[in-house]
Amino acid sequence: MEAFLVSTGIVALAEMGDKTQLLALVLAARYRRSVPIVLGILVATLANHALAAGFGTWITGMAGPEAMRWILGVSFIAMAVWTLVPDRLDEGAPARNRLGIFGATLVAFFLAEMGDKTQVATIALAARYDAIVSVVAGTTLGMMLANVPVVYFGERILRRVPVRILHGVAAVVFAIMGVLALLAPPA
Repeated sequence: MEAFLVSTGIVALAEMGDKTQLLALVLAARYRRSVPIVLGILVATLANHALAAGFGTWITGMAGPEAMRWILGVSFIAMAVWTLVPDRLDEGAPARNRLGIFGATLVAFFLAEMGDKTQVATIALAARYDAIVSVVAGTTLGMMLANVPVVYFGERILRRVPVRILHGVAAVVFAIMGVLALLAPPA
């Protein structure tokens, strides 16, 4: 349960102001059809985070416990710093094509999430916890908690949410997890 709750909280906070949240806003403004956009986000996130968690679990098996302690500690601290750097959406929403709104959202979100801080967080969380399903479920729920309101309520929410404060809280959580991982006794 801890893996699920921590994963949900970290990703929900880290996603605030992230490029995929901005992508959700652009898609909602462009297509004005919430259900296929939300379903595309869900499927893309499940696929992307399942791959990331699988990689995190694999790397844990490859590295020894002492190496993993250092990798995780440094990764979480790096995530804390990265979280403080707001993202900008570099490219617009995909043009309408034969994939439809769902397909365009799925492809755009899957690709936008590659190498993103929430994907890196999913890798680190899967490496930290021996609970791949809980981590994927938690990180996916975190993404949905951050993105679904943007799809439905768009700019009204973004104007009222103190994104800088949420970035700061997420950075503190990542930093604490990094320090705890570094201070953990060797296994």
